[in-house]
Amino acid sequence: MTTKERFKRCVEYFSEAMPVAESELDYSNPFELLVAVVLSAQCTDKRVNITTPALFSAYPTAEAMAEASEEDIYRYIRSISYPNNKAKHLVALAKKLVAEYGGEVPTDLDALQTLPGVGRKTANVLGAVLWGKEVMPVDTHVFRVAARIGLSRNARTPLATERQLEAGFPSELLPIAHHWLILHGRYTCIARKPKCDKCGLTEICKYFNSNKL
Repeated sequence: MTTKERFKRCVEYFSEAMPVAESELDYSNPFELLVAVVLSAQCTDKRVNITTPALFSAYPTAEAMAEASEEDIYRYIRSISYPNNKAKHLVALAKKLVAEYGGEVPTDLDALQTLPGVGRKTANVLGAVLWGKEVMPVDTHVFRVAARIGLSRNARTPLATERQLEAGFPSELLPIAHHWLILHGRYTCIARKPKCDKCGLTEICKYFNSNKL
């Protein structure tokens, strides 16, 4: 089977099995999503969603968060992974949003990456989720699933995976394809003991077929 055929089959399968695929982070505006995605690095969305309501209630805007101290933010996010670094990033991020963007989250992905704590993946997540930009954010789930199925080939970095997935999926499907792969990796193609018996892609999956007895 060619890689092109694998992509075609994935689109067919996920379009039927997962016609609605969205971020599992809770947010009501771009600023909240930005904060939630920064907090979600190496942390579960479930834990982030438990943490953010009180944080957003106390600091609903970039202007409000820019006035906070790192210690203030830490008290709200201490159950999140790496809370000290993330508190530092959030305060600095909010200050930069206020100083340079009028408190609004920029829609330009390069501009987003100039914000403290915001890398390529985070910028791409906001681009795909908020504005439907034709980009492919690559987290650990996407990286793993793409390699196992065979959508990526010898991709040793997230950027290499991103490039191959953007080339393989129809560009207009990239925003939802990002969620297809994340959710598949989160609930079916999990890191340890993937649930291959519950997967509808085993006939095209390199990992499954290379591990059959």
